[in-house]
Amino acid sequence: MAGLKREIGLVGLTFISVGGIIGSGWLFGPLLAVQNAGPAAILSWLIGAVAMFILAITFAEISAMLPIPGGIARVPQFSHGNIVSMAMGWTAWIGYNTTAPIEVEAMLKYLAPYAPWLHAAETGDLTGAGVLVALIFMLLFVAVNALGVKFFAQVNAVLTWAKIAIPVVLSVLFISTRFTVENFSEPGGFAPYGLQGIMAAVSTGGVIFSFIGFRHVVDMAGEVRNPKFAIPAALILSIVLCAAIYIGLQVAFIGALDPKMLVNGWANLNFGGEGPLDAVIMSVGILWFISLLNVGSVIGPFGNGLVATGSNARIALALSQNGFLPRRIQILSSFGVPLWALALNFLIGTLFLLTVPFTTVIALNGAAIVMSFAVGPIAVVCLRDLLSDHPRSIRIPAVRLVGLSAFAIATLIVYWSGWDTVWRLGIALLVGKALLLVRFRGRLDDMDVTEALWLMPYFAGVGLISLFGQFGDGALRQIPFGWDILLCVVFSAVIFTLAVRSALPKRKFNEYIAEEEVLDPRKPVIGL
Repeated sequence: MAGLKREIGLVGLTFISVGGIIGSGWLFGPLLAVQNAGPAAILSWLIGAVAMFILAITFAEISAMLPIPGGIARVPQFSHGNIVSMAMGWTAWIGYNTTAPIEVEAMLKYLAPYAPWLHAAETGDLTGAGVLVALIFMLLFVAVNALGVKFFAQVNAVLTWAKIAIPVVLSVLFISTRFTVENFSEPGGFAPYGLQGIMAAVSTGGVIFSFIGFRHVVDMAGEVRNPKFAIPAALILSIVLCAAIYIGLQVAFIGALDPKMLVNGWANLNFGGEGPLDAVIMSVGILWFISLLNVGSVIGPFGNGLVATGSNARIALALSQNGFLPRRIQILSSFGVPLWALALNFLIGTLFLLTVPFTTVIALNGAAIVMSFAVGPIAVVCLRDLLSDHPRSIRIPAVRLVGLSAFAIATLIVYWSGWDTVWRLGIALLVGKALLLVRFRGRLDDMDVTEALWLMPYFAGVGLISLFGQFGDGALRQIPFGWDILLCVVFSAVIFTLAVRSALPKRKFNEYIAEEEVLDPRKPVIGL
């Protein structure tokens, strides 16, 4: 059996992260952000980038030291044992399995004007032909990944160059064609809706969700050359680069608006049935760029689906190593690719595409993935004690404070997903718990139950805050805005303290980590 091949360099890894971050959200992000915050949406993007950087840096320390495939699902095994690793791996796996169907449907929606036969005129649902095309695209994601991580990285690099170029060129065109400085102070000043508006743009405006694609660096860590340098560098570079692109586009969008569009205020800025960027492009007279924008609207979700398919195979591989999925999933092809994992994920993605309503799939996606992020900030603190003497290429200062901040950020993102998302996530977690009990019936004494006790109050607490909070359909809205954020932070501090104290004993940790050869500091660092 072949092994995983470390064939991804710094540039390829950075592009995997950028390719995961920049999808199709940038086509609507500038409008949603200014509707909530006005010109101060610029600050919202900055806050979102800093928050996600804090979360990402915890994974940078861990994955540079433990460059293993499917890190989001595998790392908790070493800090808290079986149940925590399987719970977090399950949530990530559920989220990842919804990504390819979501991105394919997004692509087909953008292609609808050119291929109306893809959707039923009455309902907007995919026709039989549309479903067939969607499955072909999902198979294409699998095929590219099956040909090896080097080929996958090369294809993704080409797509990512286009993803970067189109919004950057559009920003330059907006600024050079029409840039109205007065739009940054009128109507209502720079921050017409105050701090609440700025934070609303971060949450309901979707700013924070625009950065979660950095996770792919963690999942592909087992195939990275010189992981001690490349992993933290790729995480930092990708978030900084994407933040610059998003902020530049937001500034250009605000400046390019015709002041007449703002007579009813920022909250009422609307372009009817047109996409916001399409409308502004026509307003400033660069109609030729609409064709390129349409290309970008297809490339964005295609690239996201491609990267997510690769990452998800590594999550399945990690779940198999943890014992949750069958051992067959660990079999690699001659290209060093987990083909069984790709095949299993394709089947599950097909089930989501064919049987689950699109709105439900979208709701599960972001919250499930971000919930799995919560363990990184906890693990980075625990591993400081469990692996105190092991050399680290990046060492976070004030690690407990940074870890607590990152954990609170992850909790807030799940809360901001809204009650209508959180209750669905709760059902997914219950299904995972049932499967866990079936899979390990009679062996629960060996499942590190004590180290996982903090999970139940965490999941229940997030659910209750979400139910009584301000976000999502069905939320009771009993906790005022601002107080809900404070409550999430205080709750996170309590759970964080409990989780850190629940880390594996040293003996158990040594038992689990013994099989991981990546920990040998005598091994040479592979060159870039």
